[in-house]
Amino acid sequence: MPPTLRDVRSDDLDTVLFINESVVPAVNSLSADDLAWFAVHAAYFRVAEDAEGVVAFLIGLRPGTAYGSLNYRWFCDHYDDFAYVDRVAVAERGRRAGLASRLYDDFAERMIGKVDVMTCEVNIEPPNPGSMLFHERRGFRQVGSQATEGGTKVVALLECRL
Repeated sequence: MPPTLRDVRSDDLDTVLFINESVVPAVNSLSADDLAWFAVHAAYFRVAEDAEGVVAFLIGLRPGTAYGSLNYRWFCDHYDDFAYVDRVAVAERGRRAGLASRLYDDFAERMIGKVDVMTCEVNIEPPNPGSMLFHERRGFRQVGSQATEGGTKVVALLECRL
């Protein structure tokens, strides 16, 4: 049976944290407190669940959230409204099963009629070519770039019109 999508629950957060940390540096590391904050403040925080439990998640934000990410702030400074993908991560056992695409589609469907654009960033230093290809295939295009973390990381800032 394919995984189902549902809203995150507080008892999912330990598994979500484990999945997140398993894919660093493709996404930034988080603490348990960070995830608890997202569970309250994110416009979208859903998981994919299979018979063994949570296997993937996506966190999405809208403008006006008190979130300090430089990348999120870039979009706040350059767009009036948007749906921002803060992170998506898939556990090893769920990879190559289309779960990231399903979560992106679900987030987009929930945002259609509310916003015209979905945004995100992808690391270009250190490079993440798999993520860049994934986003290009989904219709994202680069609209900017910026260095973060003292210049140790450079991201491509991407948008996709809904």
